[in-house]
Amino acid sequence: MPHLSIDTGNTAFMLLCSSLVMLMTPGLAFFYGGLVGRKNVLAIMIQSFVSMGWTTVLWWAFGFSLCFSGNLKNGSDFAGILGNFDWAFLRGITLDTPSPINPTIPMFVFFAYQMMFAIITPALITGAFANRVTFKAYMLFLTGWLIFVYFPFVHMIWGGGLLAQWGVLDFAGGIVVHNIAGIAALASILYVGKRTVADRGPHSIPLVALGTGLLWFGWYGFNAGSEFRVDAVTAVAFVNTDVAASFAAIAWLALDWRISKKPKFLGLLTGAVAGLATITPAAGYVSPGAAVLIGLISGVVCFYAVALKNRLGWDDALDVWGVHGVGGFIGIVLCGIFATTAFNPAGVDGLLRGNSRFFFVQLGAVLISSAWAFVFTYGMLWLIERVTPVKVGTAGESEGLDSALHGETAYIEGI
Repeated sequence: MPHLSIDTGNTAFMLLCSSLVMLMTPGLAFFYGGLVGRKNVLAIMIQSFVSMGWTTVLWWAFGFSLCFSGNLKNGSDFAGILGNFDWAFLRGITLDTPSPINPTIPMFVFFAYQMMFAIITPALITGAFANRVTFKAYMLFLTGWLIFVYFPFVHMIWGGGLLAQWGVLDFAGGIVVHNIAGIAALASILYVGKRTVADRGPHSIPLVALGTGLLWFGWYGFNAGSEFRVDAVTAVAFVNTDVAASFAAIAWLALDWRISKKPKFLGLLTGAVAGLATITPAAGYVSPGAAVLIGLISGVVCFYAVALKNRLGWDDALDVWGVHGVGGFIGIVLCGIFATTAFNPAGVDGLLRGNSRFFFVQLGAVLISSAWAFVFTYGMLWLIERVTPVKVGTAGESEGLDSALHGETAYIEGI
């Protein structure tokens, strides 16, 4: 293993980015908390915050090792799907151990940065089954989903596994974060079913706005940080992140305004998150001009995906499938179309520059990830049901999960 020759600029930047990505999970809690009714605020927020604790435990124990130790090329992993246990409990990692992506950054910084991704990804799913899943079942779900869905895709794409060998590129988590979380959300709502008690949310659009602001701010660390050094590609990824989010927000606002006859703040906020999710896999591989198109496409496609969900009667409470599942899917595909070595010499050219193979590799990978996430999530919920009830009873829904499950309330009535 090479000796660490630390670059203080890169290391400081990655510590900052790690902090930004960490901030996204509380931001998500505020975003989701504002979207539900007053009786379910704490129940949805604790599902994000508990991931900050429990996912860290799993990541330290074996998650980081399963994601990044070993690789398919030298046969030191499990069939290119999972890594090994060489780094379990951070065994063998010292102050002099360099990051595998950039040897000028300590392994401990890489460990921390990737841990923040692991924390927020399963938390994204929680918006789909808001107001109707027991906390015990969620804890089992959080554990199983990380092990059987998240860790394998991190290793397969970012850890030198099977999909990396195919040539799949995912700059900051179109498959690894958004697509698999969004498709898991779809499987969850189909398994758990609709809420039996109608929710009056969103109870606080200002809280949603606060969450969106924190997510947008943190997303610069999410995307620009995925270059793992400070260079021109870092700057392009930063700019692309903002451009795509902005164009998607305006596209969603315009569509919503045309249909509802009023400009909706919630639509603007949702569109921004859709744009952020969609640009994520392509942020460091495309030009700002392509980011404009990706943002516009995202705003329109995700808007109509949510409309389709409503027409089909799926109770995806907070539109996780329409925003993250669909956004991650089209982001991977659009990366296959718009990628260019003119803006990232370490990347590849996409379909528009004559590389049809890369486009079909991206499409095949996101179809596989969608199928995997759906089947494993649905099966996992079925198994959890054998251990403990997954869905809250009607009485609990009526009372509100804050009081029924946690014995706490976000607001005191009458005050």
